[in-house]
Amino acid sequence: MGWMNNETGLDKNAANFVPLTPLSHLVRAATVFPDRLAVSYGAHRKTYREYYARCSQLASALQKAGVRSGDVVATLIPNIPAQAEAHFGVPACGAVLNTINTRLDVDTVSYIFDHGEAKAVMVDTQFLELAETAVAQMTGDKPLIIEICDTHAGFTPSGKHVEYEAFIAGGDPHFDWIMPQDEWESLALNYTSGTTGRPKGVVYHHRGAYLMTMGTVVSWRMTLFPVYIAIVPLFHCNNWNHTWLMPMMGGTWVGCRDITASAIYNAIADEGVTHFGGAPIVLNMIVNARDADRRAFNHTVEVFTAGAPPAPATLEKIEKLGFNVTQVYGLTETYGHVTECLWDDDQWGNLVGDDRAAIKARQGIAMPMMDHITVMDAAMTQVPMDGTTQGEIMIRGNSVMKGYLKNPDATAEAFAGGYFHSGDIAVQHPNTYIQIQDRAKDIIISGGENISSVEVEGTLMAHPAVSLCAVVAKPDEKWGEVPCAFVELKEGETVSEADLIAFARTKLAGFKTPKSIIFQELPKTSTGKIQKFELRKTLK
Repeated sequence: MGWMNNETGLDKNAANFVPLTPLSHLVRAATVFPDRLAVSYGAHRKTYREYYARCSQLASALQKAGVRSGDVVATLIPNIPAQAEAHFGVPACGAVLNTINTRLDVDTVSYIFDHGEAKAVMVDTQFLELAETAVAQMTGDKPLIIEICDTHAGFTPSGKHVEYEAFIAGGDPHFDWIMPQDEWESLALNYTSGTTGRPKGVVYHHRGAYLMTMGTVVSWRMTLFPVYIAIVPLFHCNNWNHTWLMPMMGGTWVGCRDITASAIYNAIADEGVTHFGGAPIVLNMIVNARDADRRAFNHTVEVFTAGAPPAPATLEKIEKLGFNVTQVYGLTETYGHVTECLWDDDQWGNLVGDDRAAIKARQGIAMPMMDHITVMDAAMTQVPMDGTTQGEIMIRGNSVMKGYLKNPDATAEAFAGGYFHSGDIAVQHPNTYIQIQDRAKDIIISGGENISSVEVEGTLMAHPAVSLCAVVAKPDEKWGEVPCAFVELKEGETVSEADLIAFARTKLAGFKTPKSIIFQELPKTSTGKIQKFELRKTLK
């Protein structure tokens, strides 16, 4: 090792080693970009100087209310400024931020309050009854309720709890932020969807979130002063860490309470939005927007999309509208996106139509902050990179959770073999690009043949009358199970079951073609993911 055997005097100290944390981005922005617009939501327009001061007041007020380092502060808030301020103000007082899905039922919210041991809960007026009922059902200590009244959306305060603006008014805008002494310290607590059993508490550390912000800038080809609209809920992987990212770039964070096509188009036209992330359902919403909801704009909007792979037909259409879509992939356990479909213009630049969209829909390669992401078989052996052999996506890197709160067995199982086991089934192409075939539980096995529900869905989505679809396994006496498609049609469109099956048969092998099609509105999560488990229940 040469001189590395004796490193006398080459020690870590306050001058050469500072724990990584995304909080540092806003601390810096308050000095570097003090007068730039940081947050925009209706009449609420705050510079970085003001944004930092408000987050400092929140941290100070929480500390005065008895919140101590290591305590949990929960939120039930849509994508409005108070939720963005919580992302900095809560950890700035040393607490752990627990953003909760606003569409969960009372019992689950109560469980999360208890399991996470929330000391305080910041609640939007719209969800106050949900929070109050959940708190009443708790078995542990009851948290302080702080009400956020969104007057821009027409709400008035209930008068039953301390209101957010009054609460932070009692805080010190010059509060000295409590920065982590160790970058492994817990930053945030997020709960999985819990479609089977209780949701699991996923714990993030400061290092992982910081590196996620740095890697995202590279993968998104982001330059200074982006304008970003918050479409991904801030309770979903903390908005894929994008809210923590914006101050680093001197960007403007645009709030969006209700995700509609008109809200997105208006923000692009009026605020100059350059970036946003969203599930494929958001892309579909934009593509199928009414003429009255569309606005003209003359710049390219960069979009990260994740969730179920978007249909090639949707990707093809949205690019023509001025959006450049990059497919990314990740999970709650990985802070959001950790792979990207990095576009190779030299190799694919001449592709058009379905051929171009099919490449764009791949999940791709590891993003810069990750160590290794690949596809392995059950023995933890690399599968052949032939675009055909299936395995499970395995993930290793700094933007992987610390583990599941109070669940060491599930944590050990998830990390077996030195990788995080995603549960997603994929193939790997010769150029190493990963392409999801399905969730392990969503693969349809018909007569011994594996059928990718994603492939069938992409085929049906190419039909001009189809807005959304989900394909699940339907029990069958002869084949064991067969594909059944649930289809949501575009407004004003009609198509028969027979015609849609015939359309699919022209593009798919016979055994992959849906044997039945059910027309209905599809159940969705708050992040736009279709709830296939609800559809399966109807087929039992």
